[in-house]
Amino acid sequence: MRALIQRVSEAQVTVGDAIVGRIGEGLLVLLGVGKEDRELEADILVEKIVNLRIFDDDAGKMNLSTLDVEGEVLVVSQFTLFADSRRGRRPSYIGAAAPEEANRLYEYFMDRLKSSGISVQAGRFQAMMNVELVNSGPVTIWLDTDDFKKEK
Repeated sequence: MRALIQRVSEAQVTVGDAIVGRIGEGLLVLLGVGKEDRELEADILVEKIVNLRIFDDDAGKMNLSTLDVEGEVLVVSQFTLFADSRRGRRPSYIGAAAPEEANRLYEYFMDRLKSSGISVQAGRFQAMMNVELVNSGPVTIWLDTDDFKKEK
């Protein structure tokens, strides 16, 4: 699983003219599900995201987690995080999970976030979405569960 997380002061996602998800301070998570991913990868990623200390403490040091600041999370499905553009000019998405499995793990990921006590909003799976955000910092971090498995 891959995620691009952005610390935001606010973010929202719209489908057509309808706002389908909106948050204040917290994280925008662009989530990509790979064809080899299972619940384990979602669990690893949720634990990392909710405890990652990327919010400022009173001294201005990034020392607080999303849980610490009672931040919200907006999750947007993003299969293009699995783009392979090493050859040619058109990216291949062969590493991305099939839509049915990707949606199942996307929903599982959000359920796990909610069970950790985080307020979660979401985009709409497989919809054409417009994402608006105010990146706070800016702080943007790339997470890939393959990297965490190599550490162990």
